[in-house]
Amino acid sequence: MKTMIHFAPVQGHTDAVYRHFHAARYGGIDSYYTPFIRLERGEVRARDLRDAFGELTQDIKSVPQVIFRDLTELQTLVRQMKEEGAQRVDINMGCPFPLQTSKGRGAATVGRQECGDALKEVVEENPDMRFSVKMRLGQESKEEWRTLMPILNTLDLEHIAIHPRIGRQQYNGETDLTEMRSIIEESKNAVIYNGDIVTPQDAFRILEIFPEAKGIMIGRGLLGRPSLAEEIASGTEWDKTRRLEEMLRFHRVLARHYEETLCGDHQILSKLAPFWEYAEAEIGRKAWKAIKKAGNMAKYHSAIALIGNEL
Repeated sequence: MKTMIHFAPVQGHTDAVYRHFHAARYGGIDSYYTPFIRLERGEVRARDLRDAFGELTQDIKSVPQVIFRDLTELQTLVRQMKEEGAQRVDINMGCPFPLQTSKGRGAATVGRQECGDALKEVVEENPDMRFSVKMRLGQESKEEWRTLMPILNTLDLEHIAIHPRIGRQQYNGETDLTEMRSIIEESKNAVIYNGDIVTPQDAFRILEIFPEAKGIMIGRGLLGRPSLAEEIASGTEWDKTRRLEEMLRFHRVLARHYEETLCGDHQILSKLAPFWEYAEAEIGRKAWKAIKKAGNMAKYHSAIALIGNEL
């Protein structure tokens, strides 16, 4: 059976440009998810809508993701998604970053009954739309998901994607595979695994442990190794030379786009430098550090040239 592979959103990295050119360059991805769309001063941010529904999203399976803290926010966001023509929405209940959890969003929603009730109300208000949920075990305790699961089990969801850590951990410590097993056993909806998949072997191991999982979701692992989904889907691991050659070709396409559409080194670097943030293991520490230090495009291109030493 084919493994469904989903590209998790990573704020500041997987914007519409990245998603569009990744899909053009690589295979293996079944769905791309937008970085979360949120309210600002009571309204949906215009730049989030441009990213989620702009021209570059039309040729790939891109799913808008929203983040909320209460019923009013969730209703407003879903209403806007519907007006934009979305037939499917992913609901973020897993973001671990304090900027969001301190405001009651992301992982902070998992253990709150009122947030589960809000989710149920909005899903039932929109029977013509499909919903999925991306979540953590909780914010402070790995037991918090047990508050939400009875509500999720009353709903017909596309899936729930589980990152088996609590929000307070962010990305530290081990994922909790025991809790993951409990969630799979208790969920009436399909479950997807998310977290710490950075090599094909990581994916194969997870799928062996959880053969019932509907698929896997990868974020940071794909940023560090953009070919990862294609390698998993094909069952063939690429050698490092091939991975780096393709990564550099992908980067050149992005660089050309930004150099043609943006003005000035600072703007262009602000888009290109994050491309390499999770790629130290692939490109080598020397090149990675040089990219981080590059203050202008000349120094940046010199740093990129160092990657050739890894080939």
